[in-house]
Amino acid sequence: MWHSPVRPRRAVAMSVSHSSRLNKLVREQYMRLPQDGRVQVTYVWIDGSGEGVRCKSRTLDKEPKSIEDVPEWNFDGSSTAQAEGSNSDMFLVPVCMFRDPFCLDPNKLVLCEVLKYNRKPAETNLRHTCKKVMDLVKDSHPWFGMEQEYTLLGINGHPYGWPDNGFPGPQGPYYCGVGADKVYGRDIVESHYKACLYAGVKICGTNAEVMPSQWEFQVGPCEGIEMGDHLWMARFILHRVCEDFGVVATLDPKPMTGNWNGAGCHTNYSTEEMRREGGLKHIEAAIEKLSKRHDYHICVYDPRGGRDNSRRLTGHHETSNIFEFSAGVANRGASIRIPRQVGQDGYGYFEDRRPAANCDPYAVTEAIMRTTVLNETGVETKDYAEH
Repeated sequence: MWHSPVRPRRAVAMSVSHSSRLNKLVREQYMRLPQDGRVQVTYVWIDGSGEGVRCKSRTLDKEPKSIEDVPEWNFDGSSTAQAEGSNSDMFLVPVCMFRDPFCLDPNKLVLCEVLKYNRKPAETNLRHTCKKVMDLVKDSHPWFGMEQEYTLLGINGHPYGWPDNGFPGPQGPYYCGVGADKVYGRDIVESHYKACLYAGVKICGTNAEVMPSQWEFQVGPCEGIEMGDHLWMARFILHRVCEDFGVVATLDPKPMTGNWNGAGCHTNYSTEEMRREGGLKHIEAAIEKLSKRHDYHICVYDPRGGRDNSRRLTGHHETSNIFEFSAGVANRGASIRIPRQVGQDGYGYFEDRRPAANCDPYAVTEAIMRTTVLNETGVETKDYAEH
């Protein structure tokens, strides 16, 4: 009986970086070498774009047990869009320490604030004022949980796993999907999850999103300034994991035009009053305050004063309209969503769905506190430096 020859399928060429193709077993040989009690500390900071993260490492003679054991350092701000070459030294001030999931114990990752030569905060150091505000409102015990959406790209800028010269099938089967034809890059997602758990980041979940190659992880609950610290470190770890796999994670709020979902950073929020029995009235009061300050929040919910979010908040693809404030129970097309369970229980939290994927969590959480607890109004903010 004659059979036609089986023709092997051509392998699909994925656009991954050259570095990801290096022999990782060779690297592992060196990573196992003893350190004789000394420790690698990787300093991580936000650069002049307000979106990118940078890092560099140094050796300490012994393992730091607290953030106070990590010395300040400096870097060339002219190479990160944070200073001019004639006066380029910037200070790195350690603020939060994590275990290092790449070099492993006892090595550390350290998140830093950036100060200019005169010890004033750099323009993209939004943590500085956020910390002041969080200290002012600490008695309200604000809890946050942020849902970070992102999209995996090949290094050619095309969504990872998408056809080179076309598009995947319409949205529908990809959200929380399972199967090789529905999800792309799960190895990256699961590696990131484990790395965050090892580091001590308060990651609490992950899922595939509506657009193929789009994913989400959640961080929280975190109280006060901790929210921004943990989300920024989770982002750094994501970019480092993607580097190992040779792909790119973009936080662009609308990476693909057309009938595809954008990417947000939905922010869940509550105070102690909201979490108590009868707290729904405090939730509704906070939403009323937010409704009167919509323009201010839109301006701080992405790094370009709302221009990035204008591509995403169209009133379509599970978003509200950027020009209108709205709120509703279980409504994913509203600015503010009250979860159905919260509506039934009469207490809990609410979700602000407006922040863009590339928002600064310090700016977002600070703005929410200024409006809902400190009762600020209008588009101007109050300087609490004297308090």
